Amino acid sequence: MKLIRLFSILIFLALSVTSSIASATNYTLWINGRTGGGVVGDYTSFTYWGPAATAAGVNKKAVNWDGYNSIASQNSKIRDALDCFCTGSNWCYVATHSAGDLMMGYTLANYGGSSRMKKNAVANSSGQCGNSDGTAQAGWNIKWVRAASGAGGGSELSDAGSWTTSEPLVKDLKTTTARAMYNHNDTHNVWFYMYAGAKGTVYSGILPGQDDEAVAYHSSGGVSGSAGASFCNPSDWFCNDLTMGTATNEGGSAKWGYHSVSFRDDAEAYNHYSNGNWQGIISVVRTAMVSNAI
Repeated sequence: MKLIRLFSILIFLALSVTSSIASATNYTLWINGRTGGGVVGDYTSFTYWGPAATAAGVNKKAVNWDGYNSIASQNSKIRDALDCFCTGSNWCYVATHSAGDLMMGYTLANYGGSSRMKKNAVANSSGQCGNSDGTAQAGWNIKWVRAASGAGGGSELSDAGSWTTSEPLVKDLKTTTARAMYNHNDTHNVWFYMYAGAKGTVYSGILPGQDDEAVAYHSSGGVSGSAGASFCNPSDWFCNDLTMGTATNEGGSAKWGYHSVSFRDDAEAYNHYSNGNWQGIISVVRTAMVSNAI
């Protein structure tokens, strides 16, 4: 009788573990940059990026914020999404574009170790999910972040007033402001893989070194420091090279901790913009998400 009871308990425990494993889900979160466009709170609204039917990683979700107001005032939208899909047994891959990189870095530096209630991944119209089992965890379950033209280091277009300076976000995107906004080295051990575009134009000449018309390599390459500097492709003799991976750049500058350059646009083929169809440097990150966010 005791053996039968023990056997029953073992079967119950095995089924419980199997059920727990089966309920675990991976999600791919896409965090927009300046101008926004998607419906805030609607994780199926991919207007900022392109057609929603386009493959962009497992169980993709559009984490929309208005792309106009300050990083601090809009940050709760990102925390809601991370709570929804990246807690409990669920894990997330994260893709960002432009100011979305600044937003994600700010989130992890300030809240990456905070207590988060585990959620059920069922969102209401405001983008908030219900509690799953009433327990909490520290931070979120994030595998990694891939940043298309990351603006964590700001943009000289904001410094020079090339964008509408009345926008609160534009004030945040000033290079010295963005770089002082939070500790960029504090990612709570989440890796940021950087994708730097270089198809600049004549009017983006105020951007130092290589750029994609909106963000220069010093930012899209995750280069540390209190202000931007000139970084280029190896073919350019007139400024220091942005190196691949975590290696120190030519000239001795370092990248922020847990930041690694995965793509440098040596062919100068990719600009900043999606054009409503997953184009520009976003296309390179989308391909990487399809291959790796599984």
